[in-house]
Amino acid sequence: MTTAFDPIVLGGKRLSSRIAMAPMTRSRAYGAGAEPTELMAEYYAQRAGAGLIVTEGIQPSPVGQGYPNTPGLHTAGQVRAWRLVTDAVHRAGGVIFAQLMHTGRIGHPSLLPQGLTPVAPSAVAARGQVFTTEGPKDFVTPEELTEDGIRQTVADFADAALGAIEAGFDGVELHGANGYLIHQFLAPGSNLRTDAWGGGAEGRARFAVEVVTAVAEAVGGHRVGLRISPGNPYNDISEPAPGETYQALVERLAGLDLAYLHLMEGPDRELTDRLRKAWPGVFVLNPFTHPEATGPQALKLVEDGTADMIAYGALFLANPDLPARLAAGGPFNAPDSSTFYGGDHRGYTDYPVLGA
Repeated sequence: MTTAFDPIVLGGKRLSSRIAMAPMTRSRAYGAGAEPTELMAEYYAQRAGAGLIVTEGIQPSPVGQGYPNTPGLHTAGQVRAWRLVTDAVHRAGGVIFAQLMHTGRIGHPSLLPQGLTPVAPSAVAARGQVFTTEGPKDFVTPEELTEDGIRQTVADFADAALGAIEAGFDGVELHGANGYLIHQFLAPGSNLRTDAWGGGAEGRARFAVEVVTAVAEAVGGHRVGLRISPGNPYNDISEPAPGETYQALVERLAGLDLAYLHLMEGPDRELTDRLRKAWPGVFVLNPFTHPEATGPQALKLVEDGTADMIAYGALFLANPDLPARLAAGGPFNAPDSSTFYGGDHRGYTDYPVLGA
């Protein structure tokens, strides 16, 4: 019987286990350059015991930034600075993918270089507010991407992926979940287009397919993963019947020989099973455990074949040696939510390991 503690080959890399560290925004890339820091390198290196680390969301272009102090991968300085992180993780024996996250309409002009406004598939503002350096602000109506704008955005993803490989990452994960730009194209509530980038399921899936294809052509499909969250209402996404769209998406991507598909699961396990069967490669699952964080019970999903790998978020944040703790049956540090976003080393690199 295969267990979560068995190795697996992903994108040509032999991973030490099937336990992944899920991407988690931490907002500690301080400074005008949006560059990673030595503290961030320490944070990721502490967690190199994961079979796979997926970084926090990294904006592939200036307009792709939606939160304060998130890092980028669109300047030469950012590429150089990420070397601090990848070198530290590799010295510790880890494998690390950069998550490329364009937030689309989730953001605010005050977070962007002067003159830029958040963009989206359609000029539909998300309901709610975003945290900025000036406090919470209402989401604004985004600029609808033109055909040229869409093509430039696809190219931005590919360029950022090339930068990630130059920076020493083992691959990239494209963030197509949680209400950000790729998800906005997939969802009928945020994509009102009637051209080839909208309409039915095939049209809404087109942007995701084009981005994944361009990135795979740039760096090799074996270095590319995609994260999706069908039906997830986060960030004011309306996606009442996502099955057809995601079935079309997975079928169109199945032939690209990607490193993996990463599903952030909702309450519909039947859809999970359908997508698992349709996907020919490694299937990474962040299982639906709401309102609790994913815990040790999720390990059995590898044993019963529901997934090839399990991604842990908050539990990995608070337990840098999580695979060892899972193997030992605990104990587990409790995450401090007050230190999730921004701050210094407290609640970031000071969680103890077993035996400390």
